Amino acid sequence: MNKAERISSETQVLMLGIGQAARSAARVLAVASTDRKNTALIAAANALRTATPAILAANAQDIAAAKSADRPASFIDRLLLDDKRIEAIAKGLEDIAALADPVGTVLAEWTRPNGLKFQRVRVPLGVIGIIYE
Repeated sequence: MNKAERISSETQVLMLGIGQAARSAARVLAVASTDRKNTALIAAANALRTATPAILAANAQDIAAAKSADRPASFIDRLLLDDKRIEAIAKGLEDIAALADPVGTVLAEWTRPNGLKFQRVRVPLGVIGIIYE
């Protein structure tokens, strides 16, 4: 297996693990209170800020590898993280925490002629992902 194939395989394993962890977390989050979800979002934002030096160091390695692979400048720009971009990610998490929790909101309700009542209620859909290239 060459280096590119090994990296691809490692990436697939990593992404599968992340997906499985997200699925497990979704079960817990489905019944979590708004306060608990918001606390987790704020903690994630703070963790990003705390880990910024380590994130930037790892990103510098990614940038160096991209440059040595002769990737286009546009690719490298999308790959590049800096303090401002990491802060924007953290702020995005805080912005989500500041929103009203939609889970449990009744979108519509109606009663059938036989007396059976229906409600369309918002439920948890998934997880928050932040993708940068």
